Amino acid sequence: MSYTSWRGVVGVIKPTMRPGSLEEFIRLLPEGVGVIPLFVGFRKGTEDEFREALDAYQSKVAELAEYKVDLIHPEGAPPFMSHGYKGEAGIIAQWEKKYGVPVVTASMTQVEALRALKVKKFVGVTYFTGKINDMFSRYFQEAGFNVMAMEGIPVAFEDVGRLSSQEVYAHTKKAFLQHPEADAIYMLGSGWRTLDIIRLLEEDLQVPVVHPVPARVWAVQKRLRVRQPVKGYGRLLEEML
Repeated sequence: MSYTSWRGVVGVIKPTMRPGSLEEFIRLLPEGVGVIPLFVGFRKGTEDEFREALDAYQSKVAELAEYKVDLIHPEGAPPFMSHGYKGEAGIIAQWEKKYGVPVVTASMTQVEALRALKVKKFVGVTYFTGKINDMFSRYFQEAGFNVMAMEGIPVAFEDVGRLSSQEVYAHTKKAFLQHPEADAIYMLGSGWRTLDIIRLLEEDLQVPVVHPVPARVWAVQKRLRVRQPVKGYGRLLEEML
């Protein structure tokens, strides 16, 4: 079975049933790029749940490959970060060889975005607390970055979407001001509704912001050989670096 769209089709694997980020992704994509979404269905948001999800992701990759999409994008950075930067690369290489379709994870798009912005050191913010943030930091350190902080905001996993963007702005600004020498701000996770503060943060703090949704739109465009800048959601997507 094959599905086509005139500028390409990307199959995405959403980690949860949470609404919001899928709609944002589709709205920011250029006209003519088709999207086929599948879902894993995380409920707890724990490191153990993330680490044990690889088989579930692989079954979705296999399904999307049967649809002959042009690109497969497993979303949800934590499940792949839990295997480390090199471990993730090995997993993706195996899947590409087995299924014959290009695959790029959320965390891979974020590393690429940071490199495109020439970032060396950054401050990260997440909606997780505790040791799992150390795991996120290790992933980026293995990728060659200086992670100056990875600051979580306390909120239940199922309630992330209820955080106001103003709350996230305040949390992010406070974390950055503790490390003003950082080159950039990194926002982990697309569960929170924060597209509206990306440009504000960049203007107020004078550093680029890497947010998962614009990063995936940017990375998908690159791989589909499409180039359509989008204004209002940060330098990465505005300039299509």
